[in-house]
Amino acid sequence: MQTTFVDVDVRPILRAGGEPFEKIMEAVNALGPGQGLRLFATFKPTPLLHVLDSKGFTHEAKELDGGEWEVLFSPSGAPSKNENPASAAAGPDSPWPEPMTHLDNRDLDPPEPLVRILATTESMQPGEVLSALLCREPLFLFPELAKRGHSWRGGFEPDGKTYKVLVRIGEHSGSAA
Repeated sequence: MQTTFVDVDVRPILRAGGEPFEKIMEAVNALGPGQGLRLFATFKPTPLLHVLDSKGFTHEAKELDGGEWEVLFSPSGAPSKNENPASAAAGPDSPWPEPMTHLDNRDLDPPEPLVRILATTESMQPGEVLSALLCREPLFLFPELAKRGHSWRGGFEPDGKTYKVLVRIGEHSGSAA
């Protein structure tokens, strides 16, 4: 079956400092059989590649003029690996140690909070916990944490605007050569 592509251009949203994840996922969820997604972005959406891989899509990324990217997501025919990575990694209810590091990323533009959190986890020891405050739920962060073997817990604070995520460093972190 030949794949037809639905175009989604999130460059205007990104240039305005917005978060296009919901728009992308709405488009993905509306795809029919044999349909793929052609995404246009201002940067290579590496975290999204992993998210859509877990939903059964392969990708082909191509850099355009000016550093922008076109990514074709095609249905692979493979079943989804994980429909909700946030709940899958929530872990048991066992107590976690107090966070060793606290980050306030609420004033940073995407993808800076994700990059800052991942960079910080690289210098932490297995079992240590990182606390980060964000202005939205970090949906792109969850598959990156899972890939690195970390666990996390998160939710919105009582103010309804601040998302707090706790990241516990996994046993295999930092072992890549």
